[in-house]
Amino acid sequence: MQGIVRSYLRAMASEVLQRLSDILDAQEIPYTVRTHAPAFTSQQAAKARGTPLASGAKALICKANNTYNMFVMPAHLKLSTRNVRAALSIQRLRFATEEELYELTGLLPGCIPPFGSLFGVPTWCDVQLMARTSINFSAGDHGVSISMAVRDYNRLESPHLGRIAK
Repeated sequence: MQGIVRSYLRAMASEVLQRLSDILDAQEIPYTVRTHAPAFTSQQAAKARGTPLASGAKALICKANNTYNMFVMPAHLKLSTRNVRAALSIQRLRFATEEELYELTGLLPGCIPPFGSLFGVPTWCDVQLMARTSINFSAGDHGVSISMAVRDYNRLESPHLGRIAK
């Protein structure tokens, strides 16, 4: 049974990478796909990629009141629940459970690319990430990353911008 689950997860990861690659190619956006040792934390991912931790685009999915939202920030920062509650004018905010993440994206935590549009959820991005020239992020698998220019990410995803990290 575990083999079937692993095969299914690999197929979902591959599908997400293909969808994202198709979108980037259609928009003629330059990007690089890297394979590396599996990474399960932002620090591990930066080390495996050979890139600064701050260039990592950490994508978190949370339930704000009754709707899911994606929050993207530099990987060395943490989500500021106070700032998010103020920006969205909400009372309740919690991280999506592993089951909810899987149901929404078909992916495991730590594998989700910073494109809420891929999953039908709004994307909020911390302005500090926009100060970078390039970003690196997981692309559906713990061992696959994409690198691209921040300006291209911003143009393609058009996230809501704000101070959501601390």
